[in-house]
Amino acid sequence: MKTVNFDKLLLKTAFSCMACDGDIDKNEIKLIKKLHSENKTFGEIDLKAELDILLAAINKNGRQFLKSYFIELTNFELSEENELKLIEVAIDTIKADKKVEYSEIKFFKVIRSKLNIEDGPILEQHPDFEDYLEQDIISESYLSKLQEDFFDTHSYNKFELIDDDILMNLRENNEKD
Repeated sequence: MKTVNFDKLLLKTAFSCMACDGDIDKNEIKLIKKLHSENKTFGEIDLKAELDILLAAINKNGRQFLKSYFIELTNFELSEENELKLIEVAIDTIKADKKVEYSEIKFFKVIRSKLNIEDGPILEQHPDFEDYLEQDIISESYLSKLQEDFFDTHSYNKFELIDDDILMNLRENNEKD
């Protein structure tokens, strides 16, 4: 049961990183589907059903959705291995659309602040993540300000459901690229 919960948290992390800039890019969706189909990154969950649930929740109240994600992440007990996996999925999702917005960096830094893993094990496996790990969170008040600033400066769009027709069109467009 704990594994299923982590799988869902991992998917929620990817989804939150995908949506935190106000845009869900086809390359981000493609990455999540690839991670699930090729590597079973999100375990044995029904990816389509879980994405539909996440989309409905973020469309209902994006700000509250992301705040509850941070609370869930704070309260979840993660092993170092799972924290590393979460960081990898978050950064890969942020980088998937090939444009990294400042709001995504701020969002990741809030995620990072909620984890216990040291930078060493991360950089050992992913030296290219160094820019994401630069410390600028120096106090609880700064972290709180960073988190609130993210929410204050971010607008929330309504996202369309990710259906099989959209995915088929994305595949066709990507094959042409």
